[in-house]
Amino acid sequence: MTASPDQVSLGVLLAAVDRDVIDTAIAACGVGAKRSDGKLPPRVVATLTMALCLFPDDDYEEVATKVTGSLSRFGCWDASWTVPTASGITQARKRLGPAVMAQVFEGVAQAVATSDTRGAWLRGWRLLAIDGFEVDLPDTPGNAGEFGYAGSGKHRSAYPKARVVALAECGTHAFLAARVGPYGTGEQTLAQGLYPRLLDDELLTADRNFYSWAAWDTAAATGAALLWRAPTQLALPVVTVLADGTYLTVLINPKVRGAGRRERILAAARDGLDIHPDEAHVVRVVEYDIPDREGNGTGELIALLSNITDPADARADELAGAYDQRWEEETANDQLKTHLRGPGKILRSRLPELVHQEIWAWLTVHYALSVLIARAAEAADLDPDRISYSRVLRITRRTATGTAGFSPSGLD
Repeated sequence: MTASPDQVSLGVLLAAVDRDVIDTAIAACGVGAKRSDGKLPPRVVATLTMALCLFPDDDYEEVATKVTGSLSRFGCWDASWTVPTASGITQARKRLGPAVMAQVFEGVAQAVATSDTRGAWLRGWRLLAIDGFEVDLPDTPGNAGEFGYAGSGKHRSAYPKARVVALAECGTHAFLAARVGPYGTGEQTLAQGLYPRLLDDELLTADRNFYSWAAWDTAAATGAALLWRAPTQLALPVVTVLADGTYLTVLINPKVRGAGRRERILAAARDGLDIHPDEAHVVRVVEYDIPDREGNGTGELIALLSNITDPADARADELAGAYDQRWEEETANDQLKTHLRGPGKILRSRLPELVHQEIWAWLTVHYALSVLIARAAEAADLDPDRISYSRVLRITRRTATGTAGFSPSGLD
């Protein structure tokens, strides 16, 4: 399905980013500007920073020229103003700083799927996925020092790289939370900061690279449902075989020392006794085979861990199907990097603080597009996957234009 031009514009995108959220973020970060100080107002700078992410192939002044007409109709500035120079926009971005756009994203990024959104739920749980990706940055001393490179020596990457780990809603591809760090900071480390925001009506899927005792313990403490692939080397002793062929096992804290103590924990689990969560978690294991595509007998055994321990709450086939939805975050990453940004393109920002600002603006624009697609899908009673992201993005870019200028002052 496609969307018509009157359904999408920069104004519609900004409707997903409430002006009050921008103003609250600006006030919280202490970067407000007075009308009389002759500087580009922070609200305009935040809007322009998002527009720069919408038009990655265009320079600063061209982007400003393209979107000011649309934003004039949206009530953000007066059509009699003049377009600022590229250096003026850069200086304004420096004044805005890295924290405002992070707070804007956190202020707008909330659950998008409704009960009518197809592919977004497992019974009463909203399906989420966690994954990471890398972002190429301009090769400047500041970016190299802040973010680092992949590899070293002859095998060093051509550009510095930032690492992003994000939670995405599987049904809509909307990113709901993220952490940004240097390339050398591992995905598990960044992910640890995301687990505490989980809710008890969410089900988080995760690949085996995200499992650790600390990660599971932190995520489980929120009350959220978990469905993670077990690492190959993880010992999964059988505690109880359930009627559907799945079984219960015990994840024991590595800090629990001594074979005798570990055996007592296993015995308590077999007897159905309570186990302190600081020591261990009783979880359900769902195992199934993925046949090889080539037919050469190299299929793969998948072992899933879940804290949904009662088969009545979720059947084994439901859990396997829900885990398969984890790949929807790969689609979200592709939308962000290949379509919105462009394949092989580096970010604009040559300074580390502006890199952070740009990444959060980039995530915010993707979120706004995801909201737009989800609402269009619901109106047409379709799975959001059926609506072309590329098509919506092209229409948005085409309609988010207009030639009007703006002055460095004029908005609070």
